[in-house]
Amino acid sequence: MKKHPSKTTLALLLIGSGLSFGALQAHAQSPEFTRQDTLRGSITPERAWWDLTYYHLNVQVNPNDSTIRGVNTIQYKVLEPQQRMQIDLQPPMRIEKVVQNGKELPLQRDGNAYFVQLAEQQPGSIKSVDVHFGGKPQVSENPPWSGGITWQYDSNGRPFVANSNQGDGASLWWPVKDHMYDEPDSMLISARVPEGLTDVSNGRLRKVEQHPDGTSTFHWFVSNPINNYGVNVNVADYVHFSDKYQGEKGQLDLDYYVLRGNLDKAKEQFKEVPRMLKAFEHWFGPYPFYEDSYKLVEAPYLGMEHQSSVTYGNGYRNGYLGRDLSRTGWGKKFDYIIIHESGHEWFANNITYKDYADMWIHESFTTYSENLFLDYHYGKDAAADYVIGQRALIQNDRPIIGTYGVNHTGSGDMYFKGANMLHTLRQLVNDDEKWRSILRGLNKDFYHQTVTTAQIENYLSQHVGRNLSPFFDQYLRDVRIPKLEYRQEGTKLMYRWSNTVADFNMPVKVYVNGKAKWLEPTTNWQELKEAPKKVKLEVDRNFYVTAEKATAS
Repeated sequence: MKKHPSKTTLALLLIGSGLSFGALQAHAQSPEFTRQDTLRGSITPERAWWDLTYYHLNVQVNPNDSTIRGVNTIQYKVLEPQQRMQIDLQPPMRIEKVVQNGKELPLQRDGNAYFVQLAEQQPGSIKSVDVHFGGKPQVSENPPWSGGITWQYDSNGRPFVANSNQGDGASLWWPVKDHMYDEPDSMLISARVPEGLTDVSNGRLRKVEQHPDGTSTFHWFVSNPINNYGVNVNVADYVHFSDKYQGEKGQLDLDYYVLRGNLDKAKEQFKEVPRMLKAFEHWFGPYPFYEDSYKLVEAPYLGMEHQSSVTYGNGYRNGYLGRDLSRTGWGKKFDYIIIHESGHEWFANNITYKDYADMWIHESFTTYSENLFLDYHYGKDAAADYVIGQRALIQNDRPIIGTYGVNHTGSGDMYFKGANMLHTLRQLVNDDEKWRSILRGLNKDFYHQTVTTAQIENYLSQHVGRNLSPFFDQYLRDVRIPKLEYRQEGTKLMYRWSNTVADFNMPVKVYVNGKAKWLEPTTNWQELKEAPKKVKLEVDRNFYVTAEKATAS
């Protein structure tokens, strides 16, 4: 019987991105998909006919009774003459009514999906509906890995509230087109909170509206496309400080919101942010949301990559809650949450997966970004030590890519195995400036877009200059580690790949008796003529492969 990794181990593997408890359980059992999975995970006919253009999410957050109530105005462009619209909201939240042009519309519910019957929709027209909703949203039992709202209190007894809902869905707490393929072009978030509290959401603060009952509404405008799980509210007794960063696109506003008692610690620890920006703009290109600023916001959980409103709960210390996941010492050189979650601004918020099965696009590149941060500030050897040290956390339990169309993610190996896959790919490129141009090109050519694995694979194959299909089949769709087998026959050194997909043909750098040499193995035996009489072969450590001396034929 196969022994599955413990949930504690998986929690370490799935740090930083709010994977749901359901996603953790998927490691321990074969998933059985339902109609609800299909309604959530596919582009249904009731979603396909309209293009989302704008949200105005107007909510009241009530810590006293753990409720959220409000209206989400959904603006859309009609693509096809259909009249049935799918809007998602998960119980115990419920949609109370949907109104268009002052008229309440017929509404039918199927589990987490509501189907609205509209009047005739003319292609090309811009329409909107007002979705009234409310209730007690699901409480997150283990944020950010289980989705929902966290209702806590700070050390002074003031409410400390935030959402975290990747994987489980934004529809846990607000009515939304809950599929990643479609993003609004812009968004307004208006959050009404109790007296003395501040809401911090995505984008820039437009105004604060004071009400006679002492409550305040904070209006935040997002001028860029935003994925639905990246939308957040953070409600607390925050204090604010700010800075400026002179970046590739000019001056970037940096805003920090922390609990009142943590101001001094934050002012010291958040000096990490300019170092992060310097490294990531070098490798990936300009920060993708200059118009919306960069914010780092203290949250009552570890942290998440909410767009332009990165949440932070790492205890104002370096490492991952003070630990170095690589066990090399290099992980203590930076604050894991600031670096990892900010890396998602490029890979998750700028380049966003269309289907949850392709979550590796977010997590592999972002885990690899930690390596590149070290490379920029501490050198190539330090970066290699770090990413290679993470190999001990790889499970090779199931493929990194999940099942399409049912909101199902792949293995948590998308983090550390994914980072080592990209580190290996860098070796194949064998030209660091070219590799940098490829990473920057990804963020430029897919700027503010939702993408598929096929698009990313094809882009990398084209710009690396090699068909990488076998490479990605091996590392994304297979669980085996490639093995370089070799044996000596007289003055010939025989070698081949085994433990691989059928057409695996990755070049590899080896050391033959200490001398560097590139081999081009396939799954068939090849020979290196004029080898030394006694060969000691070692594979360059930067390749995520193994090597084994084979028995003579």
